[in-house]
Amino acid sequence: MASFSSFSSNDHLFYAATAIFVSTLLFLAARKTKSKQLNLPPGPPGWPVVGNLFQFSQSGKQFYEYVRDLLPKYGPIFTLKMGTRTLIIITTPDLAHEALVEKGLVFASRPPENPTRSIFSCNQFSVNSAFYGPVWRSLRRNMVQEMLSTTRLKGFYGVRVVAMDRLMDRFRAEAELNHGLVSVIRNVRFVVFCILVSLCFGVEVDDKETIERIDHIMKTVLITVSPRLDHFLPILGPFYSKQRKRVEEVREEQIKTLVPFIENRRLAIQNPESDKTEAKFSYLDTLFDLKIEGRETGMTQEELVTLCSEFLNGGTDTTATAVEWGIARLIQYPEIQSKLYSEIKSTVGDRKVDEKDIPKLEYLNAFTKELLRKHPPTYFTLTHAVSEPMKLGGYDIPTYANVEFFLPSIAGDPKNWSDPDVFNPDRFLSGKEDADLTGARGVKMMPFGVGRRICPGLGMGMLHVNLMLARMVQAFEWSLPSTQRTVDFSGKLEFTVVMKNPLQAVIKPRI
Repeated sequence: MASFSSFSSNDHLFYAATAIFVSTLLFLAARKTKSKQLNLPPGPPGWPVVGNLFQFSQSGKQFYEYVRDLLPKYGPIFTLKMGTRTLIIITTPDLAHEALVEKGLVFASRPPENPTRSIFSCNQFSVNSAFYGPVWRSLRRNMVQEMLSTTRLKGFYGVRVVAMDRLMDRFRAEAELNHGLVSVIRNVRFVVFCILVSLCFGVEVDDKETIERIDHIMKTVLITVSPRLDHFLPILGPFYSKQRKRVEEVREEQIKTLVPFIENRRLAIQNPESDKTEAKFSYLDTLFDLKIEGRETGMTQEELVTLCSEFLNGGTDTTATAVEWGIARLIQYPEIQSKLYSEIKSTVGDRKVDEKDIPKLEYLNAFTKELLRKHPPTYFTLTHAVSEPMKLGGYDIPTYANVEFFLPSIAGDPKNWSDPDVFNPDRFLSGKEDADLTGARGVKMMPFGVGRRICPGLGMGMLHVNLMLARMVQAFEWSLPSTQRTVDFSGKLEFTVVMKNPLQAVIKPRI
């Protein structure tokens, strides 16, 4: 996510600390810079030092709403000054393609992280956060080739079969206890997390309490790294001593939770004859002896914790929220649900949908594309930065700027889509409208990002979303409770864009 996108506008310390700035504001407002003036993209005028933070805070809006409302006035690319940070907001497919594909080498880096995130990323030692360079190349190449390749993913076929059956069983059990009513996100998220724990550590974890304990610390980490006001105005640091202490406590808890899994796996590899779990290959296996370009030593325990946490967090919420939005759309449009079920029935017959069937389910794949067009996992891609000063759309992009890509406007550009506000899977069947999710043939939507920093888990994510939706539609007919007339499509940003009111659905087993 963009580092700024989940910042709360309700931070009470903002106003309490205003007095600290009075003398600083007056001083800096009077200074005359002698440095060369940059031709930055236009943007709303702000105050000295704090920039546009006051306007955003007083708007009462989520950050994506604030950006969306500025777009008509300031156009496809504009600048926001948020304290010590400069944000360049990009909102059109053409500019996204120019930046991430045509000039992708320069736009492939990341900005320095705030101190909180840096603690959890081990100073940006992860695939998502690393600066463009040897560390990133080593980590990404390892993740893609050794863990997320098509061949490697096929090796975990059995894990997914068990997980899909477990998901259906959870829905049936919950429905029996609640007159057919089930929670979509809770059940899907639990099963996705089970899959990723198996892929990460190479062991099947059947203990619900263990899974929930790992999941709890992962969620806590995501909440802890949410942006704070002092990340944008470091002068406020003294007001956040309790929060900094909490960060250290959460990091310690995260390490204590995951290190036993890491060390158990290390021992199992060193002494395979003593391993009674018959552990499968895992992502962790690829990390123990990984050689990092320009580095002589191996990874520390803390770095292994960071990389395992990245693997678990990166594929859990993105998949679970996509499935929840998908079921919400199928409830909203019963005719789409019927069409999807008919395709599954005619293609698969009476047996369970297998992942080998997914490429044959044309309408399912069209539905999933439209789902990701209308409901990308986040409002912004992970923040980019340029490795050297660069021009984009005729404007200067300095190396210190956070470059943000606003996904809703990119995927809703009327130049690329007919009736872009309408949810319509058929658009991908007509042959007139389509989208290459990698961006190689042009950018129309980019739910996984595009270019060099495209999400390495794209293939795995698409497989999980398609497979879960197919199994869920095959097994059950989905509808709203009798007390609810329509689906509430309001969203809010947590780690991903989730439904403001988690979806409660009624399921009826298919005859």
